[in-house]
Amino acid sequence: MSSLLIVNAQLVNEGRIVEADVYINEGRIEAIGALTGQAASQVLDAKGRYLLPGMIDDQVHFREPGLTNKGDLITETRAAVAGGITSFLDMPNTEPPTLSNELLKEKHQLAVGRSLANYGFYLGASSENIELIKSLDVQLACGVNVFVGSSCASKLVDDPDVLREILTSSPVLVAAHCEDMPLIAENEESYRSIYGDAVPFELHGVIRSDEACYLAAARLLEVAHDCKARVHILHISSAKELELFSAASMAEKLITAEVCPHYLHFSDEDYASQQGLLKCNPAIKTIEDRAALIQGLLEGHLDIIGSAHAPHLFTEKQGSNYFKTPAGMPMVQDALLSLLENYQDGIFSLEFIVEKTSHAVAQLFSIQERGFIREGYWADLVLVDLEQPHVASQAQAFAKCAWTPYDGYPFRSSIAATLVNGELVWHEGRLLERSPRGQALQFIR
Repeated sequence: MSSLLIVNAQLVNEGRIVEADVYINEGRIEAIGALTGQAASQVLDAKGRYLLPGMIDDQVHFREPGLTNKGDLITETRAAVAGGITSFLDMPNTEPPTLSNELLKEKHQLAVGRSLANYGFYLGASSENIELIKSLDVQLACGVNVFVGSSCASKLVDDPDVLREILTSSPVLVAAHCEDMPLIAENEESYRSIYGDAVPFELHGVIRSDEACYLAAARLLEVAHDCKARVHILHISSAKELELFSAASMAEKLITAEVCPHYLHFSDEDYASQQGLLKCNPAIKTIEDRAALIQGLLEGHLDIIGSAHAPHLFTEKQGSNYFKTPAGMPMVQDALLSLLENYQDGIFSLEFIVEKTSHAVAQLFSIQERGFIREGYWADLVLVDLEQPHVASQAQAFAKCAWTPYDGYPFRSSIAATLVNGELVWHEGRLLERSPRGQALQFIR
Protein backbone atom coordinates (compact mmCIF):
# COMPACT_ATOMS: atom_id res chain seq x y z
CA MET A 1 0.00 0.00 0.00
CA SER A 2 1.42 3.41 -0.96
CA SER A 3 2.04 6.27 1.47
CA LEU A 4 0.02 9.48 1.47
CA LEU A 5 0.80 12.91 2.87
CA ILE A 6 -2.08 15.32 3.57
CA VAL A 7 -0.82 18.90 3.81
CA ASN A 8 -2.39 22.24 4.79
CA ALA A 9 -5.27 20.71 6.75
CA GLN A 10 -7.29 22.05 9.64
CA LEU A 11 -7.57 18.97 11.90
CA VAL A 12 -10.79 18.69 13.89
CA ASN A 13 -10.13 16.20 16.64
CA GLU A 14 -10.73 15.70 20.38
CA GLY A 15 -12.25 19.12 20.97
CA ARG A 16 -9.62 21.14 19.09
CA ILE A 17 -8.95 22.51 15.62
CA VAL A 18 -5.26 22.73 14.70
CA GLU A 19 -3.39 23.30 11.48
CA ALA A 20 -1.32 20.21 10.67
CA ASP A 21 -0.16 17.73 8.09
CA VAL A 22 -0.90 14.01 8.30
CA TYR A 23 1.41 11.27 7.03
CA ILE A 24 -0.25 7.93 6.29
CA ASN A 25 1.65 4.70 5.66
CA GLU A 26 0.28 1.19 5.24
CA GLY A 27 -3.21 2.46 5.95
CA ARG A 28 -2.39 4.00 9.33
CA ILE A 29 -1.61 7.50 10.55
CA GLU A 30 2.13 7.49 11.13
CA ALA A 31 2.76 11.16 11.93
CA ILE A 32 0.83 14.37 12.64
CA GLY A 33 2.40 17.83 12.66
CA ALA A 34 4.45 20.14 10.47
CA LEU A 35 5.74 17.55 7.99
CA THR A 36 7.39 19.68 5.31
CA GLY A 37 9.90 17.52 3.48
CA GLN A 38 8.24 14.23 4.40
CA ALA A 39 8.52 11.90 1.42
CA ALA A 40 5.32 10.20 0.24
CA SER A 41 4.19 8.48 -2.92
CA GLN A 42 1.08 10.66 -3.01
CA VAL A 43 0.32 14.16 -1.69
CA LEU A 44 -3.16 15.54 -1.01
CA ASP A 45 -3.33 19.30 -0.54
CA ALA A 46 -6.20 20.05 1.84
CA LYS A 47 -5.98 23.75 0.91
CA GLY A 48 -6.94 24.84 4.41
CA ARG A 49 -10.09 22.73 4.49
CA TYR A 50 -11.19 20.76 7.54
CA LEU A 51 -10.04 17.19 8.11
CA LEU A 52 -12.33 15.13 10.36
CA PRO A 53 -12.33 11.51 11.51
CA GLY A 54 -14.65 9.64 9.17
CA MET A 55 -18.19 9.27 10.46
CA ILE A 56 -18.91 5.91 12.11
CA ASP A 57 -22.58 5.21 11.42
CA ASP A 58 -24.05 3.11 14.24
CA GLN A 59 -27.27 2.26 12.42
CA VAL A 60 -27.75 1.32 8.77
CA HIS A 61 -29.93 -1.12 6.88
CA PHE A 62 -27.90 -2.11 3.85
CA ARG A 63 -30.45 -4.79 2.87
CA GLU A 64 -28.11 -7.68 2.14
CA PRO A 65 -28.89 -10.55 2.15
CA GLY A 66 -32.41 -11.03 0.85
CA LEU A 67 -33.49 -7.48 -0.01
CA THR A 68 -30.86 -6.60 -2.57
CA ASN A 69 -33.37 -5.06 -4.97
CA LYS A 70 -33.33 -2.12 -2.51
CA GLY A 71 -29.62 -2.00 -1.67
CA ASP A 72 -26.49 -4.07 -1.17
CA LEU A 73 -23.06 -3.79 0.38
CA ILE A 74 -21.53 -2.43 -2.82
CA THR A 75 -24.06 0.26 -3.69
CA GLU A 76 -24.73 1.45 -0.15
CA THR A 77 -21.06 1.72 0.80
CA ARG A 78 -20.46 3.74 -2.36
CA ALA A 79 -23.11 6.15 -1.09
CA ALA A 80 -21.59 6.04 2.40
CA VAL A 81 -18.05 7.03 1.42
CA ALA A 82 -19.43 9.74 -0.89
CA GLY A 83 -21.02 11.14 2.26
CA GLY A 84 -17.92 10.89 4.48
CA ILE A 85 -18.97 7.70 6.33
CA THR A 86 -15.99 5.37 6.68
CA SER A 87 -17.43 2.67 8.99
CA PHE A 88 -20.94 1.34 9.57
CA LEU A 89 -22.86 -1.01 11.86
CA ASP A 90 -25.54 -2.90 9.95
CA MET A 91 -28.90 -3.88 11.43
CA PRO A 92 -30.21 -7.48 11.45
CA ASN A 93 -33.60 -7.06 9.75
CA THR A 94 -32.57 -8.63 6.46
CA GLU A 95 -34.09 -11.72 4.82
CA PRO A 96 -33.65 -13.93 6.74
CA PRO A 97 -33.16 -11.89 9.93
CA THR A 98 -29.65 -12.13 11.39
CA LEU A 99 -30.51 -14.27 14.40
CA SER A 100 -27.66 -16.82 14.34
CA ASN A 101 -23.88 -17.12 14.23
CA GLU A 102 -24.14 -18.64 10.78
CA LEU A 103 -25.97 -15.62 9.39
CA LEU A 104 -23.55 -13.23 11.09
CA LYS A 105 -20.65 -15.05 9.46
CA GLU A 106 -22.45 -14.94 6.11
CA LYS A 107 -22.74 -11.15 6.36
CA HIS A 108 -19.03 -10.86 7.12
CA GLN A 109 -18.23 -13.04 4.11
CA LEU A 110 -20.47 -10.91 1.88
CA ALA A 111 -18.59 -7.77 2.96
CA VAL A 112 -15.07 -9.06 2.25
CA GLY A 113 -13.75 -7.52 -0.94
CA ARG A 114 -17.06 -5.76 -1.64
CA SER A 115 -17.52 -3.10 1.03
CA LEU A 116 -15.82 0.24 0.48
CA ALA A 117 -16.27 1.10 4.17
CA ASN A 118 -15.37 -0.76 7.36
CA TYR A 119 -18.14 -2.91 8.74
CA GLY A 120 -19.77 -4.40 11.80
CA PHE A 121 -23.02 -6.33 12.13
CA TYR A 122 -25.65 -6.63 14.86
CA LEU A 123 -27.10 -9.89 16.03
CA GLY A 124 -30.88 -9.70 16.28
CA ALA A 125 -32.45 -10.72 19.59
CA SER A 126 -35.53 -12.87 19.95
CA SER A 127 -37.02 -15.09 22.61
CA GLU A 128 -35.60 -18.09 20.71
CA ASN A 129 -31.89 -17.21 20.57
CA ILE A 130 -31.05 -16.21 24.14
CA GLU A 131 -28.61 -19.11 24.56
CA LEU A 132 -26.73 -17.90 21.50
CA ILE A 133 -26.59 -14.36 22.94
CA LYS A 134 -25.01 -15.73 26.12
CA SER A 135 -22.16 -17.35 24.17
CA LEU A 136 -21.85 -14.71 21.44
CA ASP A 137 -18.44 -14.18 19.84
CA VAL A 138 -17.80 -10.56 20.83
CA GLN A 139 -15.75 -9.93 17.67
CA LEU A 140 -18.44 -11.30 15.39
CA ALA A 141 -21.18 -8.85 16.44
CA CYS A 142 -20.94 -5.13 17.13
CA GLY A 143 -24.01 -5.36 19.37
CA VAL A 144 -27.34 -7.05 19.98
CA ASN A 145 -30.42 -5.40 18.49
CA VAL A 146 -33.82 -5.76 20.14
CA PHE A 147 -37.18 -4.44 18.93
CA VAL A 148 -39.37 -3.45 21.87
CA GLY A 149 -43.03 -3.14 20.93
CA SER A 150 -42.11 -2.55 17.30
CA SER A 151 -43.31 -3.73 13.91
CA CYS A 152 -40.50 -6.18 13.14
CA ALA A 153 -42.44 -9.26 14.19
CA SER A 154 -39.58 -11.74 13.81
CA LYS A 155 -37.63 -9.93 16.53
CA LEU A 156 -40.44 -8.37 18.55
CA VAL A 157 -39.70 -8.66 22.26
CA ASP A 158 -42.28 -7.39 24.74
CA ASP A 159 -42.12 -9.86 27.62
CA PRO A 160 -40.28 -8.17 30.55
CA ASP A 161 -38.78 -11.49 31.62
CA VAL A 162 -37.38 -12.10 28.12
CA LEU A 163 -36.04 -8.54 27.99
CA ARG A 164 -34.39 -9.04 31.36
CA GLU A 165 -32.71 -12.24 30.21
CA ILE A 166 -31.45 -10.60 27.01
CA LEU A 167 -30.08 -7.60 28.90
CA THR A 168 -28.36 -9.67 31.58
CA SER A 169 -27.05 -12.28 29.11
CA SER A 170 -25.59 -10.08 26.38
CA PRO A 171 -21.80 -9.67 26.50
CA VAL A 172 -22.10 -6.68 24.14
CA LEU A 173 -24.13 -3.48 24.02
CA VAL A 174 -27.88 -3.93 23.48
CA ALA A 175 -29.33 -1.39 21.02
CA ALA A 176 -33.11 -1.04 20.95
CA HIS A 177 -35.83 0.24 18.64
CA CYS A 178 -38.73 1.29 20.87
CA GLU A 179 -42.32 1.91 19.70
CA ASP A 180 -45.49 0.62 21.35
CA MET A 181 -47.35 -1.38 18.70
CA PRO A 182 -50.71 -1.73 20.50
CA LEU A 183 -51.02 2.05 20.73
CA ILE A 184 -49.89 2.49 17.12
CA ALA A 185 -52.40 -0.13 15.93
CA GLU A 186 -55.15 1.68 17.82
CA ASN A 187 -54.18 4.97 16.17
CA GLU A 188 -54.02 3.35 12.74
CA GLU A 189 -57.52 1.93 13.03
CA SER A 190 -58.88 5.23 14.27
CA TYR A 191 -57.62 7.10 11.22
CA ARG A 192 -58.41 4.25 8.83
CA SER A 193 -62.04 4.57 9.89
CA ILE A 194 -61.94 8.19 8.71
CA TYR A 195 -59.70 8.06 5.62
CA GLY A 196 -59.59 4.41 4.55
CA ASP A 197 -56.17 3.52 3.13
CA ALA A 198 -55.52 7.12 2.05
CA VAL A 199 -54.55 8.39 5.50
CA PRO A 200 -52.68 11.69 4.96
CA PHE A 201 -48.95 11.26 5.48
CA GLU A 202 -49.06 14.37 7.65
CA LEU A 203 -50.63 12.13 10.32
CA HIS A 204 -47.71 9.70 10.44
CA GLY A 205 -46.23 11.44 13.47
CA VAL A 206 -49.64 11.35 15.19
CA ILE A 207 -50.13 7.65 14.50
CA ARG A 208 -46.60 6.66 15.50
CA SER A 209 -46.73 9.20 18.27
CA ASP A 210 -44.33 10.48 20.89
CA GLU A 211 -46.37 8.56 23.46
CA ALA A 212 -45.83 5.30 21.54
CA CYS A 213 -42.06 5.90 21.55
CA TYR A 214 -42.01 6.94 25.19
CA LEU A 215 -44.06 3.98 26.48
CA ALA A 216 -41.87 1.34 24.81
CA ALA A 217 -38.61 3.02 25.81
CA ALA A 218 -39.77 3.52 29.41
CA ARG A 219 -40.78 -0.16 29.58
CA LEU A 220 -37.31 -1.25 28.45
CA LEU A 221 -35.46 1.20 30.66
CA GLU A 222 -37.38 0.08 33.74
CA VAL A 223 -35.98 -3.41 33.20
CA ALA A 224 -32.52 -2.06 32.30
CA HIS A 225 -32.28 0.07 35.44
CA ASP A 226 -33.45 -2.83 37.58
CA CYS A 227 -30.75 -5.18 36.30
CA LYS A 228 -28.13 -2.44 35.80
CA ALA A 229 -27.67 -3.28 32.12
CA ARG A 230 -26.12 -1.15 29.41
CA VAL A 231 -28.72 -0.17 26.82
CA HIS A 232 -28.57 2.11 23.80
CA ILE A 233 -31.87 3.52 22.51
CA LEU A 234 -31.93 4.16 18.77
CA HIS A 235 -33.39 7.08 16.78
CA ILE A 236 -35.00 9.29 19.44
CA SER A 237 -37.62 11.39 17.64
CA SER A 238 -39.52 13.45 20.22
CA ALA A 239 -39.16 15.90 23.08
CA LYS A 240 -41.08 13.58 25.40
CA GLU A 241 -38.48 10.83 25.16
CA LEU A 242 -35.73 13.17 26.33
CA GLU A 243 -37.20 12.93 29.83
CA LEU A 244 -35.80 9.40 29.99
CA PHE A 245 -32.14 10.29 29.46
CA SER A 246 -29.50 11.81 31.70
CA ALA A 247 -27.29 14.72 30.65
CA ALA A 248 -24.28 13.17 32.39
CA SER A 249 -21.17 12.41 30.36
CA MET A 250 -21.42 9.26 28.28
CA ALA A 251 -18.73 7.56 30.37
CA GLU A 252 -20.98 7.85 33.44
CA LYS A 253 -24.07 6.36 31.82
CA LEU A 254 -25.46 2.86 31.47
CA ILE A 255 -28.30 4.22 29.27
CA THR A 256 -27.36 6.08 26.09
CA ALA A 257 -29.36 7.40 23.16
CA GLU A 258 -29.01 8.19 19.46
CA VAL A 259 -30.66 10.77 17.22
CA CYS A 260 -30.61 10.92 13.41
CA PRO A 261 -30.02 13.83 11.02
CA HIS A 262 -33.52 13.72 9.54
CA TYR A 263 -35.08 14.39 12.96
CA LEU A 264 -32.83 17.45 13.24
CA HIS A 265 -33.63 18.71 9.72
CA PHE A 266 -37.22 17.87 8.75
CA SER A 267 -40.53 18.34 10.58
CA ASP A 268 -44.15 17.32 10.06
CA GLU A 269 -44.59 20.42 7.90
CA ASP A 270 -42.46 18.72 5.24
CA TYR A 271 -44.93 15.85 4.70
CA ALA A 272 -47.05 18.16 2.52
CA SER A 273 -44.35 18.26 -0.15
CA GLN A 274 -42.53 14.98 0.53
CA GLN A 275 -45.52 12.71 1.19
CA GLY A 276 -44.48 9.05 1.50
CA LEU A 277 -40.81 9.79 0.82
CA LEU A 278 -40.56 11.16 4.36
CA LYS A 279 -42.24 8.19 6.02
CA CYS A 280 -39.86 6.50 8.46
CA ASN A 281 -40.16 4.75 11.82
CA PRO A 282 -40.11 6.33 14.32
CA ALA A 283 -41.90 9.16 12.59
CA ILE A 284 -40.55 12.65 11.98
CA LYS A 285 -42.58 14.82 14.31
CA THR A 286 -43.19 18.52 15.00
CA ILE A 287 -41.03 21.63 14.74
CA GLU A 288 -41.09 21.75 18.53
CA ASP A 289 -39.79 18.19 18.71
CA ARG A 290 -37.00 19.05 16.27
CA ALA A 291 -35.95 22.04 18.37
CA ALA A 292 -36.02 19.94 21.55
CA LEU A 293 -33.87 17.22 19.96
CA ILE A 294 -31.26 19.76 18.92
CA GLN A 295 -31.22 21.16 22.44
CA GLY A 296 -31.14 17.66 23.95
CA LEU A 297 -28.13 16.83 21.81
CA LEU A 298 -26.33 20.01 22.84
CA GLU A 299 -27.05 19.37 26.51
CA GLY A 300 -25.85 15.76 26.41
CA HIS A 301 -29.14 13.87 26.79
CA LEU A 302 -28.45 12.40 23.33
CA ASP A 303 -25.04 10.85 22.89
CA ILE A 304 -24.44 9.98 19.25
CA ILE A 305 -25.79 10.60 15.76
CA GLY A 306 -26.48 7.78 13.28
CA SER A 307 -28.13 7.88 9.88
CA ALA A 308 -30.74 5.07 10.17
CA HIS A 309 -30.21 4.59 6.42
CA ALA A 310 -33.09 2.37 5.26
CA PRO A 311 -33.58 2.45 1.48
CA HIS A 312 -36.75 1.54 -0.39
CA LEU A 313 -37.39 1.81 -4.10
CA PHE A 314 -38.70 5.18 -5.27
CA THR A 315 -41.74 3.46 -6.78
CA GLU A 316 -42.56 1.88 -3.42
CA LYS A 317 -42.69 5.31 -1.82
CA GLN A 318 -45.19 6.72 -4.31
CA GLY A 319 -48.97 6.63 -4.20
CA SER A 320 -51.59 7.57 -1.66
CA ASN A 321 -51.93 4.29 0.25
CA TYR A 322 -50.43 5.16 3.62
CA PHE A 323 -50.42 1.58 4.87
CA LYS A 324 -48.65 0.12 1.81
CA THR A 325 -45.91 2.75 1.75
CA PRO A 326 -42.82 1.30 3.47
CA ALA A 327 -41.02 3.27 6.18
CA GLY A 328 -37.41 4.29 5.70
CA MET A 329 -35.17 6.60 3.68
CA PRO A 330 -31.69 6.51 2.10
CA MET A 331 -29.52 8.72 4.33
CA VAL A 332 -25.81 7.85 4.29
CA GLN A 333 -24.81 10.12 1.43
CA ASP A 334 -26.38 13.24 2.94
CA ALA A 335 -26.23 12.62 6.71
CA LEU A 336 -22.97 14.47 7.43
CA LEU A 337 -23.84 17.28 5.02
CA SER A 338 -27.15 17.69 6.83
CA LEU A 339 -25.32 18.07 10.15
CA LEU A 340 -22.96 20.61 8.63
CA GLU A 341 -26.02 22.77 7.94
CA ASN A 342 -26.31 23.09 11.73
CA TYR A 343 -22.70 24.23 11.77
CA GLN A 344 -23.42 26.78 9.06
CA ASP A 345 -26.32 28.06 11.16
CA GLY A 346 -24.05 28.48 14.19
CA ILE A 347 -25.78 25.73 16.20
CA PHE A 348 -23.15 22.95 16.24
CA SER A 349 -19.39 23.41 16.23
CA LEU A 350 -17.26 21.15 14.05
CA GLU A 351 -15.72 19.69 17.21
CA PHE A 352 -19.23 18.84 18.46
CA ILE A 353 -20.20 17.12 15.20
CA VAL A 354 -17.01 15.05 15.32
CA GLU A 355 -17.70 14.10 18.93
CA LYS A 356 -21.21 12.84 18.15
CA THR A 357 -20.47 11.09 14.84
CA SER A 358 -17.00 9.62 15.46
CA HIS A 359 -15.43 9.85 18.93
CA ALA A 360 -18.51 8.90 20.95
CA VAL A 361 -19.50 6.09 18.59
CA ALA A 362 -16.05 4.52 18.77
CA GLN A 363 -16.12 4.77 22.56
CA LEU A 364 -19.66 3.48 22.99
CA PHE A 365 -19.10 0.39 20.85
CA SER A 366 -15.46 -0.09 21.96
CA ILE A 367 -14.19 0.10 18.39
CA GLN A 368 -10.45 -0.40 18.20
CA GLU A 369 -8.14 2.25 16.67
CA ARG A 370 -10.79 4.23 14.82
CA GLY A 371 -12.89 7.34 15.39
CA PHE A 372 -9.97 9.66 16.19
CA ILE A 373 -7.11 11.30 14.30
CA ARG A 374 -4.25 9.76 16.27
CA GLU A 375 -0.85 8.38 15.39
CA GLY A 376 -1.09 4.62 15.07
CA TYR A 377 -4.81 4.67 14.29
CA TRP A 378 -6.31 3.63 10.97
CA ALA A 379 -6.57 6.55 8.55
CA ASP A 380 -10.35 6.82 8.20
CA LEU A 381 -10.75 10.48 7.34
CA VAL A 382 -13.09 12.94 5.65
CA LEU A 383 -12.10 16.33 4.24
CA VAL A 384 -14.98 18.80 4.23
CA ASP A 385 -15.21 22.06 2.30
CA LEU A 386 -17.34 24.54 4.20
CA GLU A 387 -17.24 27.08 1.39
CA GLN A 388 -18.16 24.85 -1.56
CA PRO A 389 -21.96 24.45 -1.87
CA HIS A 390 -23.51 21.19 -3.06
CA VAL A 391 -27.08 20.75 -4.27
CA ALA A 392 -28.41 17.28 -3.50
CA SER A 393 -30.17 15.53 -6.35
CA GLN A 394 -31.64 12.17 -7.31
CA ALA A 395 -29.23 12.03 -10.26
CA GLN A 396 -26.22 12.09 -7.92
CA ALA A 397 -27.55 9.50 -5.45
CA PHE A 398 -25.28 6.45 -5.25
CA ALA A 399 -27.64 4.27 -3.20
CA LYS A 400 -29.30 1.57 -5.29
CA CYS A 401 -32.75 3.12 -4.78
CA ALA A 402 -31.40 6.25 -6.55
CA TRP A 403 -33.20 8.97 -4.61
CA THR A 404 -32.70 11.23 -1.61
CA PRO A 405 -35.16 13.04 0.70
CA TYR A 406 -32.87 16.07 0.33
CA ASP A 407 -33.46 16.32 -3.45
CA GLY A 408 -32.92 19.94 -4.49
CA TYR A 409 -31.64 21.03 -1.09
CA PRO A 410 -28.74 23.52 -1.37
CA PHE A 411 -26.18 22.25 1.15
CA ARG A 412 -23.66 24.96 2.00
CA SER A 413 -20.82 22.44 2.41
CA SER A 414 -19.45 19.51 0.43
CA ILE A 415 -17.42 16.36 0.98
CA ALA A 416 -14.07 17.02 -0.70
CA ALA A 417 -12.40 13.68 0.06
CA THR A 418 -12.91 10.44 1.96
CA LEU A 419 -10.17 8.01 2.98
CA VAL A 420 -10.78 4.48 4.24
CA ASN A 421 -7.80 2.68 5.75
CA GLY A 422 -5.52 5.26 4.14
CA GLU A 423 -6.99 4.77 0.67
CA LEU A 424 -8.51 7.77 -1.12
CA VAL A 425 -11.94 6.50 -2.25
CA TRP A 426 -13.83 9.77 -2.88
CA HIS A 427 -12.22 12.91 -4.24
CA GLU A 428 -13.59 16.20 -5.54
CA GLY A 429 -17.05 14.93 -6.42
CA ARG A 430 -16.30 11.49 -7.77
CA LEU A 431 -15.78 7.94 -6.61
CA LEU A 432 -12.33 6.63 -7.39
CA GLU A 433 -12.12 3.18 -8.91
CA ARG A 434 -10.39 1.28 -6.13
CA SER A 435 -10.62 -2.29 -4.98
CA PRO A 436 -12.86 -2.22 -1.88
CA ARG A 437 -10.63 -2.17 1.20
CA GLY A 438 -13.24 -2.06 3.95
CA GLN A 439 -12.24 -4.13 6.96
CA ALA A 440 -14.16 -5.88 9.70
CA LEU A 441 -14.17 -3.58 12.72
CA GLN A 442 -12.32 -4.91 15.75
CA PHE A 443 -13.65 -4.32 19.26
CA ILE A 444 -11.84 -3.87 22.57
CA ARG A 445 -13.68 -6.42 24.75
